[in-house]
Amino acid sequence: MSSPRTTRRSIVAAFGVAALWGLTACGGGDAAGSETAAGGGGDTITVGFSQLGAESGWRTANTESVKSALTAANGIDLKFVDAQQKQENQIKALRDFITQDVDVIAFSPVIETGWDEVLQEIKDSGIPVVLVDRTVDTSVQDPYATWIGADFEQEGKTAGEWVAKNAPDAKVFELQGTLGSGAQVDREKGFDGVVGQQVVGKASGNFTRAEGKTAVEAALQTYPETNLIFTHNDDMGLGAVEAIEAAGKVPGKDVQIVSVDGVRDGLQALVDGKFNYVVECNPVFGDQLATLVKDVAAGKEVPKETIVQDQAFDQTTTQADVDARKY
Repeated sequence: MSSPRTTRRSIVAAFGVAALWGLTACGGGDAAGSETAAGGGGDTITVGFSQLGAESGWRTANTESVKSALTAANGIDLKFVDAQQKQENQIKALRDFITQDVDVIAFSPVIETGWDEVLQEIKDSGIPVVLVDRTVDTSVQDPYATWIGADFEQEGKTAGEWVAKNAPDAKVFELQGTLGSGAQVDREKGFDGVVGQQVVGKASGNFTRAEGKTAVEAALQTYPETNLIFTHNDDMGLGAVEAIEAAGKVPGKDVQIVSVDGVRDGLQALVDGKFNYVVECNPVFGDQLATLVKDVAAGKEVPKETIVQDQAFDQTTTQADVDARKY
């Protein structure tokens, strides 16, 4: 019986690297519904996973979900590296995974660009890549086998549609995530495509509560007309709440807040009336990722992308909804 590593090398030798990465999407297939037997008929799959950091409650929940699914009991030997929101740390981790000759490399890229060299090295090594949460912009042909994550552009669009309907005259400050990240780029595109004419200013809070607070403190001085904040994640939104209160204003009333994430603290702010609308970005997809990793390691055809399903919450959300939240 061949191991996953042997299977990978056999595929590369027989069909070439391009065949492994150039897989087309299954017609309407759902990765979560695929068989979950480990590649190679039960042998352990070694997975190198580089998480971009721990900048938010969302990221913490995502890491917990990944670690709870990619386990020895599930046929996976997980090599986990926290990049601490630094691309250079992540690139080093990816090269270490090549040296370790893992079966599959998975990572959540800090930003979209700057991956060409290391992705080419991974491709030349014959190790398949699974992108998680965020995407890359690269000149490397067929750089990854599959991607799993949320539709960031749709999240921005959903937030914009709420603003257009409920606050069509609002003066909006857009509190952005890490500049150049897929989440920042796509959420901005989706939101601005609907209500971009209402945006009076923008700044990055780097997806953290502390930097979100600092950015909003400055924004309230620079753009005093601001009466609505669109924040690219809940943690920055909670920082915004602190800044608004420190300025003697009432969050949710004097300055409305529309956020993306849907973590427990964000929904609590919604119930408390400090947030007005929250678009979910579901971080709990470890089981789906485990299935994809196994299928990729086994050389199976997989969908080129798997969209994690989201929902949205308004101020009808109850305390019971918050208490029942898993993250």
